[in-house]
Amino acid sequence: MKYRITHSTHYHYSQLVGLCQNEARLRPRDFWRQQCHSCQFDIVPQPGDFNERSDYFGNNVAYFAIQQPHQRLVVTVVSEVTVFPKHSRDDLANTLTWEQVRLQLQEVQGKPLMQSQNQQQGGILEQSQSQNPVLDFSDDLQDAKLYLLDSPMVVASAELFAYAQSSFQPNRPLVQAVADLMRRIHVDFTYDPSFTTIATPLSDVLHFRRGVCQDFAHLAIGCLRSMGIAARYVSGYVETLPEPGKQRLVGADASHAWFAVFIPQAGWVEFDPTNNKLPFDQHITLAWGRDYTDVTPLKGIAFGGGQHTLSVSVDVLRLA
Repeated sequence: MKYRITHSTHYHYSQLVGLCQNEARLRPRDFWRQQCHSCQFDIVPQPGDFNERSDYFGNNVAYFAIQQPHQRLVVTVVSEVTVFPKHSRDDLANTLTWEQVRLQLQEVQGKPLMQSQNQQQGGILEQSQSQNPVLDFSDDLQDAKLYLLDSPMVVASAELFAYAQSSFQPNRPLVQAVADLMRRIHVDFTYDPSFTTIATPLSDVLHFRRGVCQDFAHLAIGCLRSMGIAARYVSGYVETLPEPGKQRLVGADASHAWFAVFIPQAGWVEFDPTNNKLPFDQHITLAWGRDYTDVTPLKGIAFGGGQHTLSVSVDVLRLA
């Protein structure tokens, strides 16, 4: 499937801004499931400095600075992307148990993972000596260990471990366990945009059983890390189709978030708990990292400006 994505962000300030510096992670990634053909930034006022780089996770980061006084900032990014209709899962991904994967992550290169304080105290990563030996020592497996550690918005806990545990029955294939966790989050939690903000603690989401796609992705990642499974946060878009007989509303789409789980020798497999489905050809990936803080679409600092209002519009259009 080929898409044109238009992502427009409008800031309006009550006073003049003398200088602003910003970072945008709004260029879709190129990887095995997706190819970005073009990406055009339109920034008003025109920045005096603009450059692009890759961050630690391989995401594209556009830096720009505006050094002229302004009360309005508009950042519009138009991209064209092809998403390929295929999965990375194979027979190994469907048969490896979660205990096997956890053990491989802990013992890769013979160096046990340094557990976080919460994991050590909770005994979450305890393992049986009777489990299968390590099967894989690849660089990908070593790199995946980063996604076992606590991150700014996701901290492993006994509460997350307890919620996840019923999905992780002994000797259950990891793909099945994660799919069940995804289904339970979809059923147990209510999508409520009015309940959470970017700063809402994950403990509140778990307690009140409400949130949005960002919260559900963080929740699943916290559950998986508490079980000793590597999981990462994915930001992007999902195509939304109008109901039969209704006109498609331009600009009414929104950014979306889901998560991915690492499976040795098979790679990263994605899951969308908000919609209870595996991302396929309707999910467009922008960036990935440990949690939302690594993939924030647009952030920066402004000198002056007073109070401000923010509006964001997104349009995901399927091309012929």
